[in-house]
Formats: sequence, C-alpha cells, structure tokens
Amino acid sequence: MTTKVFRSLLALAAAAAMVLAACAPTEAAPDSNGGALTCTLWSSYQRFWDLAAQTYPEIALEFDAYAGANSTGYSWAQMRAGDIPDIFITTQILDEELAKEQLVDLSSYEFANGFSTGLLDQVSIDGGIYLLPVSTAFYGIFYNKTLMEEHGWALPEDFSQLEELCAQIREAGLIPGVLGTQLTGGPFSTVFNLAKTSWLTTPEGAGWERDFLAGRASAAGRWEETMDYVQRYIDIGMLTVDPEDRGNPALVLDYLGNRKAVFCTAVMTVNITQLPDTGDQLGMMPFISEDGGKNSYMYNPNSYIGISKRLTEPGNEEKLENALKLLSLLFSPEGQSEFISEETPCFLSVLDSAVLPEDSMIYDAQQAMRHGRAFPMTYSGWSDILSGVGQAFKEWFRGENGTDGPRCIARMDELQTSALNNPESLIFCQSEASFTLEETGALVAKALGSATGADAAMVPIGTFYKEGISLHAGVTGKLYAGGINVDVSNTIAPGYDGEYAILTMTGAQVKELAETGFDIAGDGAPFPYVLEIRGGGEPEEETVYQVAFPMKSYTGEVGQAYAARVERGSVRAFLQEWLAEQKTVSPDGNLWE
Repeated sequence: MTTKVFRSLLALAAAAAMVLAACAPTEAAPDSNGGALTCTLWSSYQRFWDLAAQTYPEIALEFDAYAGANSTGYSWAQMRAGDIPDIFITTQILDEELAKEQLVDLSSYEFANGFSTGLLDQVSIDGGIYLLPVSTAFYGIFYNKTLMEEHGWALPEDFSQLEELCAQIREAGLIPGVLGTQLTGGPFSTVFNLAKTSWLTTPEGAGWERDFLAGRASAAGRWEETMDYVQRYIDIGMLTVDPEDRGNPALVLDYLGNRKAVFCTAVMTVNITQLPDTGDQLGMMPFISEDGGKNSYMYNPNSYIGISKRLTEPGNEEKLENALKLLSLLFSPEGQSEFISEETPCFLSVLDSAVLPEDSMIYDAQQAMRHGRAFPMTYSGWSDILSGVGQAFKEWFRGENGTDGPRCIARMDELQTSALNNPESLIFCQSEASFTLEETGALVAKALGSATGADAAMVPIGTFYKEGISLHAGVTGKLYAGGINVDVSNTIAPGYDGEYAILTMTGAQVKELAETGFDIAGDGAPFPYVLEIRGGGEPEEETVYQVAFPMKSYTGEVGQAYAARVERGSVRAFLQEWLAEQKTVSPDGNLWE
C-alpha cells in the first residue's frame, strides 16, 4: 500500500516559511540546502550555534530534525549509508575505518593545536584526526560534602580508609553508598571503573581487552581479583541498590539530598552542585583503589565533531571554508565557554589551556587527568555484549537469580563467544532498501497499530526543523538498507516511550486530522502525519475507527475531542517485535492486515 502523508498546502507553505525564518542560524528550505551547511541539531550545541550566528552571520546552516531514541546509533547509520550531513556530530567513535573513509583529516588545522597531545593520541586513527571531542565529562563517585564535613569525616585515600569510613557511616544510621542500576550501563561501568583502579588500564589490561574482543582471551582467569574487589565494595555498603530501581538523578536527589546516604555511584553527570532541599554541597571523589596508588576518575567526551569529506570535492570550497571557520570558533576559549556553565559542573573544556578554580567539583578530576589518573569510559568495541554483561552485574548487585562474581565472569565469556560465533543472531530483520522519512513513519505506524489492535495508526514525522521544538513523539530518522538489530530499530523509534494513546474517530475526522497535521507549537506550521489503515486504503467517512498514536503526538484539544485513552506500552518494543515478525521490510511492502 502506498503510504498516505497528509498536509494542506497552507500548512506546507507555513512550515517552509517557519524553517526559513525560525532560528538565529540561517536555515534553508527543508529539502534543499543550496550553499548552506547541513548539520544535525544537538540540544547541547544551541548556545554555540547562537554564537556562530552572531560571529558569522553570512554562514547559512540547515538543521535536520532528528529527535529519536538513539541519536548516536542514527549518526552511524547515516555514515554506513553514506548519508551524513556536512558537519557530523556523534557521542562515540564506533567505527574508525568509516570515520577515516568519510571525514576530513583535521590534524593539520590550527585549531587542533589547542588540544593536549594525550587527548589527540586518544582520537588518532592511523595518524589522522577525523573526530575531535567537543567537551569532556568527568565521572566519579558523588558525595554529600556538607554532611561529610558536619561529621568530621575525611575523604578516604585507600580502601582500608574507605572501609573504616563506611563502618562509621553505618554507626550513624546512614547508608554508606547507593548504586544506580536502572540502566544496565551503570552496573557495567561501575565494575569496569573499579577494574581500572588496578589492572585494566595497564599495557597488560589493554592487551587483554583487545584479545577478548577478538576472541583470543577469556574473562576467566583474569577477572577474579576484580570481582573479589567489587564484592568488598558491596560488603562495606558502598553499592547498596535502590529497592524501587529509580534512575540516577532521583537517587542523587533522594539519597544524598535527603541525607539517607553519603555516597552515590551514579555513572552520570549532574546539573547541580548544591542539593535543592537542604542546600548541602555536592562533591565528587575518585573510584578508590586498594592501596590508594591509583584512585581514578573516568571521563568521556560529551560529543565529537567532524567534517564530511565531500566538502573537499570541487565545487564545495566555500562550504569547507565555512565549516573550518565554525570549528575554529568552536575550539576557541569563547566557543568552549558555550558548553561550560553552572549547569554543567561535570564538564571541562577540551582546550589544554583550560583553568578551573580549586573549589570546582571537578578540579581534582582535572588534576588527575594531568597526572595520568583519569581514564576513558569503556564503550567502544563492547556494544554487542555491554547490555548483557551489565544485566549480569545488575542481578549480582540486586541479589537476583543467585548471580555472583564468578557467575558474572562466566556470563562475560558466554556472551562474547556467542556474539563472535553468531554475529547474525543480533540481526532480526533485513531492510531491502533505504526508506524515505515518510516510508519509515509508515513502518512505525504499522507496528504501533498492529501491536495495539487498533484500526488505524497516525504518527507525526519531522520533515523540517523548527526552532525550540524537538519532535520526540514522532519519527525523525530514516531506515537505511541492511540488517536491523535493536540499535537500528531504536534509531527510527520516537524519543518518547512507555505509553501510547487510542483515539476514537470517524473516518471523516481521521482524514481531517491527518490533513491538518500535528501543530505542536500552535503556530499554524504543523508537522505532517503519516496515516496507516489496517488492510490498506483510505478511511471510510462514516466508519468509527480506533486510532493509535504515540504518546504526546497530538494536541490536548485533539485528545479531549476524541476521548484519548492512554495505555502503557513501549512503542520501541512494538517496533522491534513487528520487524522481527516481518523478517524483511521494503518501502512498498509489508501490508498491515
């Protein structure tokens, strides 16, 4: 069935006008970039783009509207398909060969001289620099600094001091430390960060990691000492889990803010240094090594930026010059200041000349980096098994399924062996061709409608960028040809998840709303809807339909008019299950019956 994408000519004209005039950086029309530089709009860059517009008003920028569930995955899906924007932004370097193939080598440009040699070495690919970090986030163990001072407790310098302090904390009726386990990445990083206080950051450890990921080494015989050390953290109360399994921000505010615990091992950054209810000051300490000789912080770039190699082709000289101007501004003290504020206390400028006041939350972490006691977070190369390993660690910390350190070691080996021997097992569907945004929206609508038992489904799509609006409720990323795993499926799913809604409408009302679009801002420039009807065709005017919508993908007035019934359910899970059932998908196939 041909997907029906409805929008009125008036709405289309208004949308185009909005895109042309919306935000400070000059924007081109949605489907034509002319001389404008294309870029994905990441929210953390908005202040910088405002600065760029003031500094270089002659440089036109055209933003796409991606606001889906997996921005990093989508950036690399675009790269695999050869469809990246002129300015490429991502949070991880997932494929060095692809980066080398599709991005400009930035190592010879003057702005690269502002980085430390050590930082450049970490992003070097065969001697070239294709992605530069934009700002650096530090990770450690948060603690209630005011509470520590009131009790006269000093920060521990080795494990014996930490053990003694935890005993004193328990005697005071408090929990020593709470650990966030809601997301499996938290337990995974916690264990690996403790391993980095001993062997994992040594040449031997780097060699083991390389060999393990290649299938030439096992966790058994190497991780036992680390697991014993993690167990000691558990035994002294440092890794107490939250019974409600809430997210890390809630743990910091509740356990530290309400003085229930002193420490919080939350693999996250915070936007506060003062806890709101008590006014207590928040601090950060390193992961404590056994003898105190390698107390370590972790760090991770907030994002990386690069330039598409097509800008080096004849005819693109001006665009390349403009892109280099923007990166020169980005990596100046003025540009870096747009990423560092009171709301980003865990972030540090990437410039080697950056200076922090001694009372900064991350001052000690910056000093640790300069003295070789801060290490990159572990992600690259582990994506296939990170979630499974993290789940095993989570069960261990939560006392579930009899899981302990030895069982976690065995699970690491099992998962890696399976991933290496059955790489296709992670692929549950094949996309036979690359889809347009409208065709991708149709897939999501079919999956939603099928899973909910609805008669029809309507999903908004982000066909243009609108200042200040992120279409988290809609489809903003395209599906590309190739294998589909969980990461790929999440790239095309809406950003909001966990709920959907059923609206009761006649066919005439369905048509009217589809033609009107989703006017999220109430400004007469709506995002268009993709409408799918079970069995194909168009809605019959007098027939009553149960229409499924992703949550927050319709206005309050529409929800009230058509008796919106909100239900619990994951659109991401619906999409994965439906794609797995289809086994293959194509732009003109997969009728929803």
